[in-house]
Amino acid sequence: MLKGKLLAALAAAVALSAPVLAADVDQAVLTNEARQQVKAFGGNLKKTVKKGMQAGGPTEAIHLCNTQAPGIAAEHSKGEWNVGRTSLKLRNPDNQPDEWEASVLADFDKRLAAGEDPKKMEASKLEDGQFHYMKAIPTGGLCLACHGEQLAEPVKARLAELYPEDKATGYQAGQIRGAFTLTKPVEM
Repeated sequence: MLKGKLLAALAAAVALSAPVLAADVDQAVLTNEARQQVKAFGGNLKKTVKKGMQAGGPTEAIHLCNTQAPGIAAEHSKGEWNVGRTSLKLRNPDNQPDEWEASVLADFDKRLAAGEDPKKMEASKLEDGQFHYMKAIPTGGLCLACHGEQLAEPVKARLAELYPEDKATGYQAGQIRGAFTLTKPVEM
């Protein structure tokens, strides 16, 4: 009788701990998948911006970003992953952060102020059958032509034309420009 109760208690303890262990394993695997998605998505965006810069400078890069970035995000969102970008200072209002994303972006800024390398900043959570992942986008030299503190007049005019509510300027190299944000449904 005692042996039966002990086995039942042990089985219950194992059953209760199994989902936590599975979630931990899944989250590590999902984080690695998300990193690969960010690498591919970010690489395609950067390639598009460089193509624009070579073809006609910052104004052409802005045009390509405006017309091609949504398609690039859509292409990378095929399958289970939903891939995008967000920021606390938006250029495209369609990229508005949700509450968690805004909180993570604010945390990224605090971590940057504390000296953490922005290239290594990421955050994730597993909640309500969704895996959420964010990776900071530090402002690099290429970004400054369209997002920096001092913009050429043609750049200002193009931004005003394509993004009349633009808030995504005034950055310095190394600041957090925004983040890649990804979600994927998971079975729990």
